[in-house]
Amino acid sequence: MNCPECGTGMVESPVAAASVLRCPDGHGVYLDRASLGALVEAESDWHRFAGQHTAPMPRITPDTAPAPPPAKAPARAWVETLF
Repeated sequence: MNCPECGTGMVESPVAAASVLRCPDGHGVYLDRASLGALVEAESDWHRFAGQHTAPMPRITPDTAPAPPPAKAPARAWVETLF
């Protein structure tokens, strides 16, 4: 598969229980449905066992404003630790 942005061939990388195709130039990633489901389940498990200092990601609505970037805070989500 080629990157839709630059046309470069995407590189397959194992991430946890999933297989992710990444653009080598950093334009993005591609996940098939099974890999996305595996990452969502791992994310849910991470929040379930991480304690009170984490919370599931909030739903994004049209009026949601992006939060300012944290100053070297601990990982907010398990998926964040992968990339």
